[in-house]
Amino acid sequence: MRRAVLTGPGRFEIFDVALPVVARDEVLVRVAACGVCSSELPAFAGDAGEYPRSIGHEVSGTVVEVGLEVTGLSPGDPVGCWVTSHGFAEFVAVKGAWCFPAGGVPLDEALAEPLANAVNAVEETDVRLGDDVVLIGAGFMGNLVQSLVALRGPRQLIVADTRPDALARAAELGATRVVDVRAESLAEVVAAATGGRGADVTFEATGAQGALDVVGETTRMSGKVVLVGFHQGEARRINLAHWNWMAFGIVNAHYRDVDTIMRGMAVGMRLLTAGRLSLAPLVSHRFPLDRINEAFETARAKPEKFVKAVVTM
Repeated sequence: MRRAVLTGPGRFEIFDVALPVVARDEVLVRVAACGVCSSELPAFAGDAGEYPRSIGHEVSGTVVEVGLEVTGLSPGDPVGCWVTSHGFAEFVAVKGAWCFPAGGVPLDEALAEPLANAVNAVEETDVRLGDDVVLIGAGFMGNLVQSLVALRGPRQLIVADTRPDALARAAELGATRVVDVRAESLAEVVAAATGGRGADVTFEATGAQGALDVVGETTRMSGKVVLVGFHQGEARRINLAHWNWMAFGIVNAHYRDVDTIMRGMAVGMRLLTAGRLSLAPLVSHRFPLDRINEAFETARAKPEKFVKAVVTM
């Protein structure tokens, strides 16, 4: 089988390797697609870790072999699953408990692991019926959060970004107001929309300092600030005196507990297979395995109308 390995900055190479040996609690999955996660971009850029590295964790595919202790899965089952590495390959061995039915969802859209992160962020935040919600960042994760928040029945869902195509997509996904922060003050728009009160919840989904600078100006006293963005690189700054005074509840929407991740995946895949949620508008770029370098370069460059890249087998 073929597996892509990151052998140095900006360079994947494809190797022929043996099929994984399936443990008693694992299944062998023929990979259909593996998503390119923004958390992997620093390694591709040369900013993190040693080489060679076998990355890739957002896997979907079809079960072809089942370990002796696995129940509820059979060869031929389509699944979305989470692996800890080696996802950019034709086959992966993965714990059966980390696989969830994909039903009739196209497999290149059955990205259970990133969906779990968005599900857990919204559930832990506990968005309430009638809440006023602000979302800063209309990329892939922001779009997922927006779609899930909409299921909670907010009064207003205001989405901010700098990219016209991203704002147009947010509007198509049902935002009640979109804000191009290059041309408008988000804080002023939110104040006007909420009668000066501020948002009940502000989701930050950019991973950038600029969003942290403004969340404290959009959120009401005792409201919630939710950190969805993956903050890498140099240390970030916040006006902690203001955040203290405003008594914000802070949700760090990054999860390392496996049980929490699994619950998020289960909920997300139930919504996906029931048709309550769709990733069809969000998987914008597809690349075969032998063009994986191009997939990562595209994810880093984020050209117009880019949302999410997947590598297909």
